[in-house]
This record gives sequence, structure tokens and C-alpha cells, in this order.
Amino acid sequence: MNYWLVKSEPSTYSWEQFEKDGKTVWDGVRNYAARNNLRAMKKGDLVLWYHSNEGKEIVGIAKVSKESYPDPTTEDSAWLVVELKPFKKLKKPVTLEQIKSDKRLQNIALVKIGRLSVSPLKPDEFDIILELSATK
Repeated sequence: MNYWLVKSEPSTYSWEQFEKDGKTVWDGVRNYAARNNLRAMKKGDLVLWYHSNEGKEIVGIAKVSKESYPDPTTEDSAWLVVELKPFKKLKKPVTLEQIKSDKRLQNIALVKIGRLSVSPLKPDEFDIILELSATK
């Protein structure tokens, strides 16, 4: 299993709306590195949901429910989407400030490549974030 982090502005698409919808297509990605990460996602992979700009915190865990396929929002075949389903809301959000202050997370892509909207996580990084959130 692989672990990922996706970023969404809560005013555009919040975790709460995602839970209400029950699933979503992760579309509109127009960065090649993020697209390559979408391509690498496999069904069942776990994905941390980060509220960017407003909140700046990880709030939930999603699961990849469908692997990558062409993005229906564009005619350019270079771009891909995956489908995600809500898995679990974190007991308490993990803020960007907490992540930056934890030496164990100093190399996380969220900190190193902050503009990347879809990024990989190492298994230990995922576990540390769950520990910080008091979520099992």
C-alpha cells in the first residue's frame, strides 16, 4: 500500500462536502509531478486530506477507489484523475505548524514542495501524522 496527501481549499471543496458526497473525482490537476503521483495511486491506497489556504491542516483520510484515467475536464490526454472515497475523519486536525515543528516530518513533501497538490508520503510519515492526530 502507498500513502498520499492531497490539498484542497475548503472554500472550494471541503472535507465536510466530500463526506456528504461520499466520493469525488480528483480532477483539474495541471502539474506534471502531481499528475505522475495520480498515475502512481493504486486502489486502496490511503490519502490524507489537507485543507490549504484556510485552516492549513490535515483533517481526514480518504481511500483511492478508482485508479487513474483521463481527466474528463480537458481534451488534453496528458492529464489524469483518480476517484476517492472518505475513509475516516481525524480525531483532531494536524496543522501545518505542527508538521513543520516535528523533526520527524522535516522532509515531507508538504513542507519541501509546498505548492504540490498531490504528493507521496512515506509509511512512517503517515503513521506520525496519525499519531499527532490521535487517530488509529
